This record gives sequence, C-alpha cells and structure tokens, in this order.
Amino acid sequence: MFCNQCEQTAKGTGCATVGVCGKNADVAIIQDQLVYLLRRLASLVLKARAVGIADTDTDDFMAEALFSTLTNVNFDPQALRRMQAETLERAKALAARLGDQTDDLSLSLEDCLARLPESVVGIDRFSTDKDVASAMQLLLFGLKGVAAYADHAARLGQRDPELSAFVCKGLAAGSPWDEESRDLGGWLDLALECGRANLRAMELLEKGNTETFGDPAPTPVSLGQRKGKAILVSGHDLLDLQALLEQTEGTGINVYTHGEMLPAHGYPRLKAFGHLAGHYGTAWQNQQKELPDFPGAVLFTTNCIQNPRSYGDRVFTSGNVGWPGCTHCAGRDFAPVIARALELPGFAEDRPGKEILTGFGRRAMLDAAPKVLEAVAQGKLRHIFLVGGCDGARPGRNYYTEFVEKTPQDTLVLTLACGKFRFFDKDLGRLGDLPRLLDMGQCNDAYAAVRTAQALAEALKCGVNDLPLSLVLSWYEQKAVSILLTLLALGIRDIRLGPSLPAFVSPNILNLLVEKWGIRPISTPDEDLAAILK
Repeated sequence: MFCNQCEQTAKGTGCATVGVCGKNADVAIIQDQLVYLLRRLASLVLKARAVGIADTDTDDFMAEALFSTLTNVNFDPQALRRMQAETLERAKALAARLGDQTDDLSLSLEDCLARLPESVVGIDRFSTDKDVASAMQLLLFGLKGVAAYADHAARLGQRDPELSAFVCKGLAAGSPWDEESRDLGGWLDLALECGRANLRAMELLEKGNTETFGDPAPTPVSLGQRKGKAILVSGHDLLDLQALLEQTEGTGINVYTHGEMLPAHGYPRLKAFGHLAGHYGTAWQNQQKELPDFPGAVLFTTNCIQNPRSYGDRVFTSGNVGWPGCTHCAGRDFAPVIARALELPGFAEDRPGKEILTGFGRRAMLDAAPKVLEAVAQGKLRHIFLVGGCDGARPGRNYYTEFVEKTPQDTLVLTLACGKFRFFDKDLGRLGDLPRLLDMGQCNDAYAAVRTAQALAEALKCGVNDLPLSLVLSWYEQKAVSILLTLLALGIRDIRLGPSLPAFVSPNILNLLVEKWGIRPISTPDEDLAAILK
C-alpha cells in the first residue's frame, strides 16, 4: 500500500504498511482498486452523456463510492468489495447500452482485479513527473471532498447534472481511457475547476439543509448530561439524526451530538425535539478516550470513525461509514441502536454543564452584517479571523488554541468544522452585541463563510482580499483539500495553513501556491498575529 492523502501520513511522506488512520493494507488496496474501477465507469458515463444518456442513480452511486475512500470513512473490506462489484456491473450495463464491449468489461470482478496494473496501488500511479503527480493528487483528493458534499446533498434531494459530469471528468482524467493530453498547467487548471465544482456542491448541500431543517439560528448548547438512557450521534448526516430523533420520541432516550454534529442544535426542525439533550465530547480524534465513558449506544453517520476497541459492542454505523464487526443500519432503521441504548445504563444523574453557542449560519451572519459594518466604521472592530478546518492528533495543533486565545478584544473569530474543538468552549467575551466567537457550522459551511465575506466586501465596495479578514486553517483529510481548492479558485489570498503542509504537494507546486496565492505555513501564534495585524 501507499497512502499520503491525509495530514497525519506516516513520517510526513506516506503510509506504506498500515495507515495512521487505522486502515490495513488490504483495505487500502481495495480502495485504490475501487477508484480505478470508478475511473473506468466515469469514462463510460462521459461517453453516454455525449449521446444523451444520463443516469442519476449512477451519478449518486459514484459520489457515494468515491466518498467511501476518504480518510476515516469505511474500513469494512466486505462493504468496499460490494462497491467494487457494483461499479463493475454498472460499467458493464452502460457499455452494453453504448455498444462498447471491450475485453476488460467481459471479466468477472476477480479476473478484472487480477489484471489491474501494479501501479494502481503504488506510489508511481500518478506520474513519474513529481509536479504533475502532485497536481493530479490535488485533483483526486479534491474530487473525494466534492463527492462527500455531493453525496450529502443528493440524500437531501439536491443534485446538479453538471456537478456530476465534472466528477466524471475529473475521475477519467489521466486514466487509460482519457484521450486528452495535459501539461502541468492543464492539471492545475483542472484542480481549480474542482474547487469551483466544490463551491457548487457546498451550495447544494446548504440548500438541502436549510430547506429541510430551516435556517440555523444562534442557539445555546449544553455540555452537560441528563439522567436517563442515551444515544450519541457522530459524523455529519443531519437526515440520520432527524430519523433517529423521530424514532426515539417517547422512548425516554436522550440524544447527544458528537463532533461535527454539534451545529445540528442550531437548526429549528432539529432543536424542536425536546430529547436532543446536548453535546458530548470534543473532536473526532479523542473518541477512543471519551467514548468508553459514554453510558449508551453510539451511532457514526459518516466519516471520522476510529477503531472502537473495547466499546465496539455499542457502536453502530450508517450511510457510508463502516467498521468490521459493527452493526450497520441501512435505510435509516435505527431499531438496533435504540434496543442497545435501552439495555445500557445511561446517565445515573443530571450533570449540569457549560453552555456554548452554535448556529451562526449564513442567514444569521448576514443579519449581523450591519452591526459588523458599523463596528468597522466606528473603529471598534479591527479584524476578523476565520480559524477552522479539520482537527487531528498530530502535535502542534495547540497553535490554534493559543492563536484564538491571543486574538485582541477588538477582533472577531469565526469558526467552522471540527477544528473549532481546539477552542469551542472558550469564553472570548463580546464585541458590542456580538459574541467574539461565532460558530458557523460544519466543514461544508465554508460556503456560508465565503458568501458572508463576499457580502461584506460588496457592502464596503472592495474585494474580499481587501477586507480586514484573515484565514487561519487546519487541514486533515480530503474535504479540506476541496475547500482549499475552492478558496484558491475564488482568488482568496494569504491563507495560513497547518499544522503541516500536504505531503503530496511538491516543492515546485508549493512555490507556485506561495507566489500566486500567498499561501504560507503557520509559524507561532504571536508571530502570525503580529504579521496579520501590523
């Protein structure tokens, strides 16, 4: 195996024996093979589209399958093998419709996999040119992030055929079935096109979330516990949470959010459930320390699962996420989760906890914009920091805690994604009527942050890069890559990125990012704050 798609990749180069995430070599190879098969299917989908044949179900499947190869999503080899088989069968069926019967589509899955080139799972599977390979990896990992958001949006009924077409275009690029030749500039252009596609995917997901659950509003969330039976819900899928809340009404079970489910408390149609009790724990990488003490059942709805070790008998999965030995709940039937929660003791007593605020979505931020503009005009607001992104376990991430704690009192801190758990419970005080720390939501709510920044720039009659706004981001997995590509495609400059730069970015590509967009690695909180506020 060789995998360098996440920030924690071994020795800063790549995992070659077992993934730092916990996946073994067999799972890594199956995922690489699945991507190869998806490239084959993508090439056929593009040919079909060219003659007027479109299949929404296949579009949805491809996003779901590609999503399953993200870091910390699916560790179940049997589930991944089923996706391989379905990918090949869909390719065969589509080829038959096109009259395009080739040797590789006449084989069984086992024979097809046996004939795959060794480079499918090797370090040289992209290109022998290090810079071209770097750009190709930027594209592939960005596509995985796009697929995640597109999959979530499709589950909420939001689709765009052009978005699906780009996913196929990106997957097919550089495959044996791609007839186009690209130089380094061509690959970088395609990566930026991926960033624009990701903006569309996040737009669709926001539309799906707000139309289904209402516009988020600032909401206090308890970090304490209620006496009684309990279920903990982690991941990102708000539809799964809604279904669980509906199925647990009247059972006496309290439901708690974990990780990136925290923003769910801001949505009107979710917080209306009285047994949505609060939030438990911190970021995903702490689950092996925190979840053994949770006295109820645990449901993982998307990525960010780790080996449940001693508590696997009360861990359940749904959607794309999977772990060998854990019960998977298909079709949003959470009866097994509920039954297990009723068997477990739950919390023996009420434990009051601190309250935090979430729910500063796009509508709430636009409503607050006049106050922000007034504070800027009056000299009361000097700067706005967007500090967020993916959290992780690598040393050095305390930088983000220290940075936020040291921001001056005449500044605001916007945050989103799980990076906020480095400081989400800090009391930064207020700036006028606004709390200084504003939680905008999940990682996909980067769309709301972009649109808010654009609205402020329009009101001030300047460009986004001219705003008193700085982005200080952490990255871990491929959704962060897709968001970074979105920011670059929008021309946003001077982003600080950490805690380490991607291993798959070559020195020459890094120099390009620095020269064209001013991307720089984080240094120390004091040095970066001084440079930003000078």
